[in-house]
Amino acid sequence: MITVLGIGPGAPDLQLIKSRQVLTTAQVVIGSPRQLSLFPDVASDKKMILPHLPQLKIFLQKNQTKSVVLLASGDPLLYGIGKWIQTVLPADQICIIPGISSIQYFFNKLHLSMNDCYLTSSHGKNPNFDFLLLHDKVAMVTDQRWGPFQIAQAILSRQQSRRLYIGENLSYPTEKISVYAAAAVPDRHYEMNVVIITNA
Repeated sequence: MITVLGIGPGAPDLQLIKSRQVLTTAQVVIGSPRQLSLFPDVASDKKMILPHLPQLKIFLQKNQTKSVVLLASGDPLLYGIGKWIQTVLPADQICIIPGISSIQYFFNKLHLSMNDCYLTSSHGKNPNFDFLLLHDKVAMVTDQRWGPFQIAQAILSRQQSRRLYIGENLSYPTEKISVYAAAAVPDRHYEMNVVIITNA
């Protein structure tokens, strides 16, 4: 059985209790170095650095009878690896355990309601801002190409004004939260972040 384990935004106290139970019985735990570092109690000989997806597909298909845990930041099915794994393994060989997403965490940190929010990601694609800006509230997981400054410029190029909430390294000790009008978003390097765009 392959278990995709949502580990939340990063802080250990935001992980589900079931996470520890699943990891205790795992034969192999796969994740990025950052993800694996969150679980120092897992023996090093059980840990496997996340390979590229074609290699991961081969490994998982060959090891379906083992207890394999694939770590997923946030929630596996909110712009995570959960959707991908369903394309490479039969449903009866997959167990997906949810986690708190960075988007959920950020909304609660800001005391903002998630109601009526459009959720999206800029990872590996060009967002359709003409469509996105039809919504009063948008939450976006970003990447290096489409980060906070680029999002703000896309808004301004359409002669629109919005408020941007930028959450960097959410739940980590280096967490940073900034709020700007689109015209005031600085052109700088942003750490791992989520952006919430609102009309007010």
